Amino acid sequence: MTAYAIAHIGPGPVNDDVLTYVERMQGTLDPFGGRFLVHFAEHEVLEGSWHGAPVLIAFPDLPSARDWYASPAYQEIVPLRTKHLPGDIILVDGVPEGYDPSRTAAELRSAQAQQD
Repeated sequence: MTAYAIAHIGPGPVNDDVLTYVERMQGTLDPFGGRFLVHFAEHEVLEGSWHGAPVLIAFPDLPSARDWYASPAYQEIVPLRTKHLPGDIILVDGVPEGYDPSRTAAELRSAQAQQD
Protein backbone atom coordinates (compact mmCIF):
# COMPACT_ATOMS: atom_id res chain seq x y z
CA MET A 1 0.00 0.00 0.00
CA THR A 2 1.35 3.44 -0.88
CA ALA A 3 2.80 5.39 2.02
CA TYR A 4 3.63 9.05 2.27
CA ALA A 5 6.15 11.37 3.83
CA ILE A 6 4.35 14.60 4.64
CA ALA A 7 6.37 17.64 5.58
CA HIS A 8 5.50 21.13 6.71
CA ILE A 9 8.67 23.11 6.13
CA GLY A 10 8.73 26.41 7.95
CA PRO A 11 9.86 29.68 6.48
CA GLY A 12 13.53 30.54 6.55
CA PRO A 13 16.46 31.55 4.41
CA VAL A 14 17.04 29.80 1.12
CA ASN A 15 20.82 29.66 1.09
CA ASP A 16 23.51 27.42 -0.42
CA ASP A 17 22.94 24.67 2.20
CA VAL A 18 19.21 24.54 1.48
CA LEU A 19 19.76 24.56 -2.28
CA THR A 20 22.30 21.73 -1.98
CA TYR A 21 19.77 19.76 0.10
CA VAL A 22 17.09 20.24 -2.57
CA GLU A 23 19.51 19.32 -5.36
CA ARG A 24 20.47 16.07 -3.63
CA MET A 25 17.00 15.01 -2.42
CA GLN A 26 15.91 13.00 -5.45
CA GLY A 27 19.06 10.91 -5.29
CA THR A 28 18.14 9.87 -1.74
CA LEU A 29 14.60 8.93 -2.81
CA ASP A 30 15.38 6.88 -5.93
CA PRO A 31 16.67 3.72 -4.17
CA PHE A 32 13.42 3.57 -2.16
CA GLY A 33 10.95 4.30 -4.96
CA GLY A 34 10.15 7.74 -3.56
CA ARG A 35 8.73 10.48 -5.75
CA PHE A 36 7.55 13.99 -5.08
CA LEU A 37 3.82 14.62 -5.39
CA VAL A 38 3.97 18.12 -3.90
CA HIS A 39 7.10 20.22 -3.42
CA PHE A 40 6.96 23.79 -2.15
CA ALA A 41 3.71 24.28 -4.09
CA GLU A 42 1.40 27.23 -3.83
CA HIS A 43 -1.30 26.39 -1.31
CA GLU A 44 -4.45 27.82 0.21
CA VAL A 45 -5.10 27.58 3.95
CA LEU A 46 -8.77 26.76 4.63
CA GLU A 47 -8.56 26.06 8.38
CA GLY A 48 -5.96 26.78 11.02
CA SER A 49 -2.61 28.24 10.11
CA TRP A 50 0.14 27.01 7.85
CA HIS A 51 3.28 29.09 7.68
CA GLY A 52 5.74 27.49 5.35
CA ALA A 53 5.74 25.06 2.48
CA PRO A 54 4.00 21.71 1.97
CA VAL A 55 5.92 18.66 0.76
CA LEU A 56 4.36 15.29 -0.08
CA ILE A 57 6.44 12.30 -1.17
CA ALA A 58 4.97 8.92 -2.17
CA PHE A 59 6.68 5.58 -1.48
CA PRO A 60 5.67 2.04 -2.45
CA ASP A 61 5.06 1.18 1.22
CA LEU A 62 5.76 2.29 4.79
CA PRO A 63 8.97 0.22 5.20
CA SER A 64 10.42 1.95 2.11
CA ALA A 65 9.56 5.37 3.57
CA ARG A 66 11.17 4.45 6.89
CA ASP A 67 14.26 3.07 5.16
CA TRP A 68 14.61 6.28 3.09
CA TYR A 69 14.44 8.53 6.16
CA ALA A 70 16.97 6.40 8.05
CA SER A 71 19.28 5.97 5.06
CA PRO A 72 22.84 7.27 5.29
CA ALA A 73 22.29 9.27 2.09
CA TYR A 74 19.34 11.19 3.53
CA GLN A 75 20.81 11.54 7.01
CA GLU A 76 23.92 13.04 5.44
CA ILE A 77 21.96 15.91 3.85
CA VAL A 78 19.15 16.52 6.35
CA PRO A 79 21.28 18.89 8.50
CA LEU A 80 21.62 21.15 5.47
CA ARG A 81 17.89 21.86 5.81
CA THR A 82 17.34 21.61 9.55
CA LYS A 83 20.07 24.16 10.33
CA HIS A 84 18.08 26.77 8.39
CA LEU A 85 14.46 25.69 7.96
CA PRO A 86 12.28 24.31 10.76
CA GLY A 87 9.95 21.51 9.83
CA ASP A 88 7.60 18.76 10.84
CA ILE A 89 7.72 15.42 9.00
CA ILE A 90 5.47 12.41 9.38
CA LEU A 91 5.31 9.05 7.63
CA VAL A 92 1.84 7.66 7.06
CA ASP A 93 0.21 4.72 5.31
CA GLY A 94 -2.30 5.50 2.61
CA VAL A 95 -5.72 3.89 2.43
CA PRO A 96 -6.40 0.81 0.29
CA GLU A 97 -8.24 0.96 -3.01
CA GLY A 98 -11.98 1.18 -2.41
CA TYR A 99 -11.60 2.65 1.09
CA ASP A 100 -14.95 3.67 2.57
CA PRO A 101 -14.78 6.16 5.46
CA SER A 102 -18.29 5.21 6.60
CA ARG A 103 -16.95 1.76 7.56
CA THR A 104 -14.29 3.40 9.69
CA ALA A 105 -16.98 5.52 11.35
CA ALA A 106 -19.06 2.39 12.02
CA GLU A 107 -16.05 0.64 13.63
CA LEU A 108 -15.35 3.70 15.79
CA ARG A 109 -19.02 3.88 16.84
CA SER A 110 -18.97 0.22 17.77
CA ALA A 111 -15.78 0.63 19.83
CA GLN A 112 -17.24 3.69 21.54
CA ALA A 113 -20.46 1.83 22.37
CA GLN A 114 -18.46 -1.01 23.95
CA GLN A 115 -16.68 1.51 26.20
CA ASP A 116 -19.93 3.14 27.37
